[in-house]
Amino acid sequence: MRPGGNRGWLLRLVIAFSFAQGAVSMARPAVSYRALALGADERAIGVIAGVYALLPLFAAVPLGRRTDHGRCAPLLPAGVVLISGGCALSGIVDSLWAMAVWSGVMGLGHLCFVIGAQSLVARQSAPHEQDRNFSHFTIGASLGQLVGPIAAGALIGGRDMAGTSALALVVAGAGAAVAFGSLWRIEDRTALTSRTARGDRVPVQRILRARGVPAGIFISLAVLSATDILTAYLPVVGEDRGIAPSVIGLLLSLRAAATIACRLVLTPLLRLLGRTVLLTVTCLLAAVLCAGIALPVPVWGLALILAALGFCLGVGQPLSMTTVVQAAPDGARSTALALRLTGNRLGQVAAPAAAGLIAGVAGVAAPFVMLGALLLLSSGVALRSPARPAGERASDSEPRRSQVALDRKRDV
Repeated sequence: MRPGGNRGWLLRLVIAFSFAQGAVSMARPAVSYRALALGADERAIGVIAGVYALLPLFAAVPLGRRTDHGRCAPLLPAGVVLISGGCALSGIVDSLWAMAVWSGVMGLGHLCFVIGAQSLVARQSAPHEQDRNFSHFTIGASLGQLVGPIAAGALIGGRDMAGTSALALVVAGAGAAVAFGSLWRIEDRTALTSRTARGDRVPVQRILRARGVPAGIFISLAVLSATDILTAYLPVVGEDRGIAPSVIGLLLSLRAAATIACRLVLTPLLRLLGRTVLLTVTCLLAAVLCAGIALPVPVWGLALILAALGFCLGVGQPLSMTTVVQAAPDGARSTALALRLTGNRLGQVAAPAAAGLIAGVAGVAAPFVMLGALLLLSSGVALRSPARPAGERASDSEPRRSQVALDRKRDV
């Protein structure tokens, strides 16, 4: 199968990602509510949220190396098993330290799934299709982020917060297992390149020096940190302002729905504005909107802020994937994506921990001001990033145009 020739695998990958991400998005606020019910304060919530990213922080690059020189598909079911087990066991244990451990297992499972899935998209997509395919791939994440918080909000509540949040975590574990149904024979083994087969390895330093890779990593870190802290800390803001868990779930899902809307129109937006302008403007707007969450606005105002924020945050992830893939040296694209995920996990460790400290000192809404500053910095990085990644060389343009023409003839 030639790259881009059959997109049935992409649809099945989006479905699997929807269930896996839905389980994680359901479990993250449920973990926060269960920890609160077990006596955790804002600092403890920050630590538990940070542990989710701690194991993946050390595992990302080795997994990326393995994927560059082998198959992607085995990481997908392994990730589903770890997500399912981490979710369910987080709801069964009764201590905060054990919840933190199983939260870390859940994060490791999510990392395995995402590295395998992103590498699959990069390997099985033609270069001119990568923006579109990565955008469609991330719709799976947004669908999970849409359904997960609604399901969590519907189950959590009442006087027995510990019991209902535990039930939500067990249900999330069962939901993750559904992803297995879409993973059968999803990888085209002929897509393995001869370089992959030879096992050549590109040094990490060379990957990080490639123009476009550091910018893609930092933008992705900022955007994911914003999404992650929204998921983990909006329940805390809701408790502080007297907003019911069901309403918080709807607000988080509204943010995810706006992200889906963004990714559905991402291709025409790219044609209109270009990658650099689009990344810069959306990061800048997201910075202002994140800081706006700290204001004592009514629920309807919070809903408007989150809808606009979700649309702006929808740009960063797929475009940073394409930027990193196209800028990375040949034979190191999965490792480059893994470095991008390492940056993400570093942000997920540091940002919640910093958010917990800030919330403990300055109030529960203060972490969103910190996020605003981080996104403001990322907009400056996006402005200085190359319009065309270094990996997308001018010498490549003629073969790509020839491939596009050939594809069109085949379609006819």
